[in-house]
Amino acid sequence: MSLQGKRVAILVEAGYQDMEVHYPRYRLMEAGVRVVLVGTGSAEHYVGKYGYPLQVEMDASRLSTSDFDGVIIPGGWAPDKLRLCAPMLDFVRDLNAAGKTIGCICHGGWVLASANIVRGRRLTSFIAIKDDLVNAGADWTDAEVVVDGNLITSRMPDDLPAFMREVIRALSG
Repeated sequence: MSLQGKRVAILVEAGYQDMEVHYPRYRLMEAGVRVVLVGTGSAEHYVGKYGYPLQVEMDASRLSTSDFDGVIIPGGWAPDKLRLCAPMLDFVRDLNAAGKTIGCICHGGWVLASANIVRGRRLTSFIAIKDDLVNAGADWTDAEVVVDGNLITSRMPDDLPAFMREVIRALSG
């Protein structure tokens, strides 16, 4: 299956969950997607939770919804910083309004809550942030992957195969 011509942003910051960035990145590239690593602007390089380094290609302030078909929001410790970046929240909010694919895993749900797009939506996340999402209005469930329209969520790295199958399906149209 080729997704040639599609563009997906992966949001990164210090302490990102290494597998939740690299697995989606390579699966999307394998499918023909142009993947763009986007940082908050606090650095040009970020190191993941387990020590894998990344160089970002774009600062969040340069994001434009019209340039992307979707986004991946990984977990780890990074979402606590990602959700403080107004341009990233605007980007996620605008992608949602446009009905574009939003893939979110683990603690990435904090970004969804801060972007105020979870109210009335069915989703999952790492169990530790369940209360945060429920308090933000989400209908939380414990499942390896949950698809609610354009929103695709999973709980943890073990869920990555199911997560990426649904992300690729959504990007395929």
